[in-house]
Amino acid sequence: MNVVERCAVEHPFALDQPQAYLRWREHKLARYPRRLEDLIVEVRDPRNLSESEAEEIRRVCGITNIAVYSSPLAGVADKAIVRRLGARLGLARPYANPLADEDGISTLEVTPEKSGLGYIPYSNQRLRWHTDGYYNPPQQRIGAFILHCVRPAAAGGENRLLDHEIAYILLRDADPAHVAALSSPQAMTIPASTGEGAQVRPVQSGPVFSTDAGALHMRYTARTRSIEWLQNEATRAAVDFLGRILAGDSPHVFQLRLTAGQGIVCNNVLHDRSTFTDDPAPGLNRLVYRARYTDRVGKG
Repeated sequence: MNVVERCAVEHPFALDQPQAYLRWREHKLARYPRRLEDLIVEVRDPRNLSESEAEEIRRVCGITNIAVYSSPLAGVADKAIVRRLGARLGLARPYANPLADEDGISTLEVTPEKSGLGYIPYSNQRLRWHTDGYYNPPQQRIGAFILHCVRPAAAGGENRLLDHEIAYILLRDADPAHVAALSSPQAMTIPASTGEGAQVRPVQSGPVFSTDAGALHMRYTARTRSIEWLQNEATRAAVDFLGRILAGDSPHVFQLRLTAGQGIVCNNVLHDRSTFTDDPAPGLNRLVYRARYTDRVGKG
């Protein structure tokens, strides 16, 4: 039985199985890349991946939970790029959030009627560290997402990415009590969201770390408003330590500014986005398509 098969049988994320964790950790870190270039997969057309292209994206994502594809489709505003790419990679359960387009794919660009309601992805403001769907109930947790850049901003709009499994390792190595605290079902609560006096989203409590079919899932936001952490010393210490990781200069954080025709495929890793400035000329604004899924990138 190889390491991957043994980890599938064992439970490396169970705190009472330290040896299983150490074996998984060793395997994870032994092959982990340190350069952004190691995440990039050149593809001819993300709408029609070849078998070798699809396999390479799955391979890279299997190591880091992140892959970046680069294609010659600069400026091509075709949402089939995201839809067909996701299907090719085994993403069979798309999740449409309320602000997504009718086809379930979100068109991310500066949209005053949405940003004015507090939806930061539709503004040019920075997005703090988070995982997607942190406000969703467990049965709708986001397992993966795709971002495809049609046009970058004139300036800014960089993303930073941190594999949530690496964040878990850093926390557990520092103190397993951090992981225990962040695994509590009441660790993080998102208060109810209301609009025009009516409830839009009920209160949602849940853990930061959980598992689904043996895979690690992370639910997190660095926002300080509209979020409530469990009020005990262990949770405060864990949240503070995670905050220092994200504010630091970890070699495991990848930073990139997507260019036209590039995209990110990931198993819902931690990410942020810097502020940006759009080109004032019509049709040259930053345009990114986003698709979310409740399953993860397939292994082929």
